[in-house]
Amino acid sequence: MSYRRSDLMEERMTRNRERIVHAARTLVSVGGFREAQVAAVAAEAGVSTGLIYRYFPSKTELFVEVLTIAIDAEIVILRGAAAAHTDARDQLGAAIEAFVRRALAGPALAYAFIAEPVDPEVDAERIRGRRRFGEVFRDILLAGIERKEFPAQDADVTAACIVGAFTEALVGPVAPILKEKTSGPAQLVESIREVCLRAAGSVG
Repeated sequence: MSYRRSDLMEERMTRNRERIVHAARTLVSVGGFREAQVAAVAAEAGVSTGLIYRYFPSKTELFVEVLTIAIDAEIVILRGAAAAHTDARDQLGAAIEAFVRRALAGPALAYAFIAEPVDPEVDAERIRGRRRFGEVFRDILLAGIERKEFPAQDADVTAACIVGAFTEALVGPVAPILKEKTSGPAQLVESIREVCLRAAGSVG
């Protein structure tokens, strides 16, 4: 007879996994991936390091999970921000503003997700995340092109350029050391928004 986990056991395992991931994200949000060592995550989650390795064979796998869940959440937020508008220019601007404002509000987490030196597997997940962000902007662009609100263009290329523009523009302001001086968060948000809108061919 094969062993079958009870519903209670499955629920407990799910809770443990969620607790570990939440603890890792909390530490990353304070000091980046470098602060989310396995022992620190275990202490934050209130579990043993051995239990963490039962769910995540390596720290890298844990970081990939944290990043994937965070990207999923950001995409929901971006699409929600865009959905609050009907005009494609406003949709694009709102989605960009949502990302930039959240990054500036949580700089340690933003830097970890954008530029902090990480293992190749985590960096590969970041690249996939940027592509997924690009899909959000591509969809807005395609709808705008169809309604003649944006000029005809390669929406995939433009979307990739937009993601590259706002992530690169944020590296200095959210970096933990030698943060670039800016004219203020509001002005930075507006500047990034306008650059990205111009990239899409929107003026005014």
